[in-house]
Amino acid sequence: MAKRITVIIGSLRRGSIARKIANNALELFPEGFEPTIYEIRDLPLYDFDYDDPEVEDKPTPQEYTDFRETIKASDGILFVTPENNRCIPACLKNAVDIGSKPNSDVAWKNKPVGIISHSVGRMGGYSSQKNLRLALSYFDMPTPGQPEVFLGNSPQYIDDNGKLTPEKTVNFVKDYIERFCQVVEQNS
Repeated sequence: MAKRITVIIGSLRRGSIARKIANNALELFPEGFEPTIYEIRDLPLYDFDYDDPEVEDKPTPQEYTDFRETIKASDGILFVTPENNRCIPACLKNAVDIGSKPNSDVAWKNKPVGIISHSVGRMGGYSSQKNLRLALSYFDMPTPGQPEVFLGNSPQYIDDNGKLTPEKTVNFVKDYIERFCQVVEQNS
């Protein structure tokens, strides 16, 4: 049975570079892995009242339940994110928070995780990746080691057809995805 990988994009924009990178990454997974993008666009802002058993007039939104169940059913999670103001985008932090509750049933717990970050500047989303790693570190999520993937000056890596280039960069991202898949295999 194929390993299910949930790909979460830290950008809501349809034409974003993060989305283009994620679409290319889908094609780089080895046989035996089934990566699927989960759209976080419609997740309501996190509000603990939804998960507080003492608050009876605010039922948990179905979007929360669907997201949490998808994460729990995944064999691994791949984040592809830009950097916004030296941090992770608000939509991505919202998704992390939704998956972190309720405390008794955290969706992220022990899920293998991979992160590809990018920025239009030279740093390649370094701050967003480090902030995302910090937020996820609480959940004991195994991750591939070095080298990490920071794609600086990222527009140069996407051609007019939305394809990741040059081949050296494609191979670098493919190597990371293969190492991520090894982590998934080791933790299944």
